[in-house]
Amino acid sequence: MKNIYITTAIPYVNGEPHIGHALDYCLADVCARYQKMLGNKVRLQAGTDEHGSKIWQKATDLGVPVKEYVDGNVKKFQDFIHSMGVEYTDFVRTTDTEHEKRCQEIWGRLRSHIYKNKYEGWYCAGCERFVTEKEHVENGGVCPDHAKPYEWLREENYYLRFSDFKEQIKEAIESDEMMILPEFRKKEMLALLADSPDVSVSRPREHLEWGVAVPDDAEQVMYVWIDALANYITVLGYPERDISGWWPAEAQFVGKDILRFHAIIWPAMLLGLGLPLPRAMISHGFILSDGQKMSKSIGNVVAPMDVIEKYGAEAFRYYFLRHIDTFLDSDFTWAKYDNAYNNELANDLGNLVQRLATLAKKNNFELKSDFDAKLPNEFCDLMDKYEFTKAFDFAWGKIQQINHDIDEQKPWSLAKNGEKEKLDSCLQGLIVDLLRAKQMLSPFLPVTCEKITGIFTNPIAPPETPLFPKN
Repeated sequence: MKNIYITTAIPYVNGEPHIGHALDYCLADVCARYQKMLGNKVRLQAGTDEHGSKIWQKATDLGVPVKEYVDGNVKKFQDFIHSMGVEYTDFVRTTDTEHEKRCQEIWGRLRSHIYKNKYEGWYCAGCERFVTEKEHVENGGVCPDHAKPYEWLREENYYLRFSDFKEQIKEAIESDEMMILPEFRKKEMLALLADSPDVSVSRPREHLEWGVAVPDDAEQVMYVWIDALANYITVLGYPERDISGWWPAEAQFVGKDILRFHAIIWPAMLLGLGLPLPRAMISHGFILSDGQKMSKSIGNVVAPMDVIEKYGAEAFRYYFLRHIDTFLDSDFTWAKYDNAYNNELANDLGNLVQRLATLAKKNNFELKSDFDAKLPNEFCDLMDKYEFTKAFDFAWGKIQQINHDIDEQKPWSLAKNGEKEKLDSCLQGLIVDLLRAKQMLSPFLPVTCEKITGIFTNPIAPPETPLFPKN
């Protein structure tokens, strides 16, 4: 048994949870449940990023005390996580007193790599970062993620001397000591790494009031990186506790838009602290709406709670874990979602469970439980490589095969002809295949699979209502 630590990117709580946040949580939850199936002890982190100028400004605009504002939004995110059936073990808020104290201690440990300097350059308020002249030119002076022009800022800030770590990070990425998935993102990060300048890690208090104070400098506030990225280890108790039992993280799940910070700035911080790098950084793409990026101005934003409320959390997990690619941009439409629910969940799985359980009960069949439920090697290989969409497809292929087999073997005909021995053998084979498929599906659809286990525990009893009633 191993200790496995899995993390999710902490969302910035200046708005409602959006559909992209769901991927971090669902992918990490699948990974955690799979590791537990293998017999490992797992910690799964979640949290909220609560400092920064955007949050301060939003609270000010609303006329609400900033702490009251973030408390309300944190509750929304916690409710959202629970609504998807995601089970975390650790939750961190960047406004937690312990987190703030630990960030200041981390600053002290990084002090030999930090210097103060005056800087002027292009800045994106949405990303809360300075951009290089090259990025400014390539993007035509407009941030591609926030569709707003960069602004020119002059400030005196503290900087993390990134050149101290650049070669080590390059070697770690190239050698897969810190594996970046998918592979093409690894190449992107290496290209960005080559041009990465030193990183601003503070802002003048006059420009950023709401944040963690820089030790021994009342005029400066910690910038987002040391405050936010450090959450992955402060939640474990670093630096006053020995975290070697859990760190390095086995897998860190992030969106593609923030991968650069996790694959470049975060490793620099870890190296400066003398800590090992995470074993894997898994980057997912964006969820599109009918082929377009979701945008309030276009009016095509899909609220995740609307999706969950329509058919429930299990249907939500099904669509977003099987039909949204683990690594690539993928599309959501209500028509695709309805089709997946009715023709796949309700028909392929729900109807199969109902048919088999009804046949078993009607013919007084009792399941022999001495069968091998070991996970197939092909499935494990895919899960170990974080190819969750393909692993889900593999498991669902078994469900489709059982539907084919039941139509071929016609157990109802065996019952009608009084061939009890053949019928029992047929039902034993079909139900065992279903329970084996259920094992593979359990990280993805935990509640459904628990119900299936209960249905096919002797005496077998079909559900009173369908697992997935058709719409």
